[in-house]
Amino acid sequence: MSLLQTEIESQPSILQRLLDLARPLAIEAAARMRAFDPHYVVIAARGSSDNAARYAQYLFGAVNRLPVALATPSLFTLYHQPPELRDALVIGISQSGQSPDIVAVLEEARRQHALTLAITNDPASPLGQAAELVFPLFAGEERAIGATKTYTSQLLALAMLSTALHPSPERWSELQSIPTAVARAIEQAEPACAAAAAFRDEQRLVVIGRGFNYATAFEIALKLKELCALVAEPYSSADFRHGPIAMVEPGFPVVAIAVSGAVLDDIVSLLDDLERRRAALILISNRPELLARAQLPFQLPSGVPEWLSPIVGVIPGQLFASALARARGLDPDRPRGLQKVTRTR
Repeated sequence: MSLLQTEIESQPSILQRLLDLARPLAIEAAARMRAFDPHYVVIAARGSSDNAARYAQYLFGAVNRLPVALATPSLFTLYHQPPELRDALVIGISQSGQSPDIVAVLEEARRQHALTLAITNDPASPLGQAAELVFPLFAGEERAIGATKTYTSQLLALAMLSTALHPSPERWSELQSIPTAVARAIEQAEPACAAAAAFRDEQRLVVIGRGFNYATAFEIALKLKELCALVAEPYSSADFRHGPIAMVEPGFPVVAIAVSGAVLDDIVSLLDDLERRRAALILISNRPELLARAQLPFQLPSGVPEWLSPIVGVIPGQLFASALARARGLDPDRPRGLQKVTRTR
């Protein structure tokens, strides 16, 4: 079994450990946030962590009514013109905590007396040292180059912080159900991965999501680029209609995340159009009637609330990318030209 597969399958236990160990930390950090009373949130991240930040844009906006912006690190490191951050909660998200540009954003934010928080798998890292508050992921060493367990841990950490900021017994209960839901998603997705070989010769595809699962589209596309060396472009269902849909021709592969919630009708409307254009649909969904329309269906467990669905919805994408890499003769543990820690300025 590959390192990547091992780490994908470890996610239920990793997420349970985070819930068990980090709830007091989330409550303590939330108390500091309320005392600071930020006007908005700025998040600095790269790669998979940047996709977690996209989830936070919907999460903190919908649940906590906080505007969330993604930082532009080159303003800090190359242009030396950082924006005003005094009233912001500035969050750095990084598995390793090593990238100088992410660290620079938090260092400048702290200099401006913003409240700073690091979400990282290494609290002793430069990012952890730069931040006033540190939220460790407790995920253990991630040995595969493609992030899996640290990505879902980042999503769960953000969900815990959001819940602690506006406490709700119902939301805490929903959080507790996530490790079991992830285990079921792995179990349900693995049989479908055998059919991934049907797409081994594809050189391009798109990944569609919207709302909370806009982040999921970006993360699955990243995994397909990293592991399978193909062109995989993420879009919201709305943006895809504004021009990119012209790419679709018979047999063109489209991965879509279609889960119950506020954006489902819009996703279904796009699926109708894609079927008319005879696209090859790879669907990740908890809706059996939609899965019946797919060339490659990935069933998600029912009962997962939309705000937490990205933690579960990314699992079939991880498994599909791993299976497709092997079908293409590639080693999912050694994506070409990549290393585990990337440092950018």
